[in-house]
Amino acid sequence: MAIHLISDLHLHADSPWLGPLFSRTLTQWAGQIDALYILGDLFEYWVGDDDDDAFAGAMVAAMHAFSRQTPLYIMHGNRDFLLGDDFARASGAVLLPDPHPLHVAGRDYLLSHGDALCSDDTAYQQFRSMVRQPQWQQAFLQKPLAERHAIARHIRGESEARKQQYGPDAISDVSADAVAALLAAHPGHILIHGHTHRPAHHQLQVAGQPRERWVISDWHDGSAGYLRLDQHGVSAHALR
Repeated sequence: MAIHLISDLHLHADSPWLGPLFSRTLTQWAGQIDALYILGDLFEYWVGDDDDDAFAGAMVAAMHAFSRQTPLYIMHGNRDFLLGDDFARASGAVLLPDPHPLHVAGRDYLLSHGDALCSDDTAYQQFRSMVRQPQWQQAFLQKPLAERHAIARHIRGESEARKQQYGPDAISDVSADAVAALLAAHPGHILIHGHTHRPAHHQLQVAGQPRERWVISDWHDGSAGYLRLDQHGVSAHALR
């Protein structure tokens, strides 16, 4: 038995392979692993738990079926930070704080979406601080559903245009100082995060001690992956 971690699926109906792969993966893993952790950006965007979108509803139903057999934990990302209590009840998931410590098979891990570690991107950090405020979220959720979708599509369009212009550099990487500070505050923990779309295993030194940082694969252009935690430690795997 083992724990699996995925991140940055960016589920949306416009990519017809994503939904079926996610649903199929949940079916294959249900009852076969100890738990599934989704570390943010499960959805391309989330405009509120009252959304009546059929595709989102189908994904929530698939998660609910999975959660009846296997514990499911979900962390907010930069695209789906509005996932709330109603979503948690409907999906059967437990919403996690960021960061979140986890102890598996004698090892300590620290889970994060990763966007808070991109501290060099000051414009994004200002935006993140604004949209995480309860007052902003309350005001946004009071807007009509159609208006919320229009705003989300506009933001998504700007993001896609930035990717076309700047390529991989459109998404900032984590700051070495931010990573070091987080690891220093959690001695002995192995950091696992997503967000940057740069899957890798990093070995670094923090305060003279060897530390590890794993970045989970995103689901993009027909390619997907996950991390597995078991008695052997961390291992990366592809999904088909």
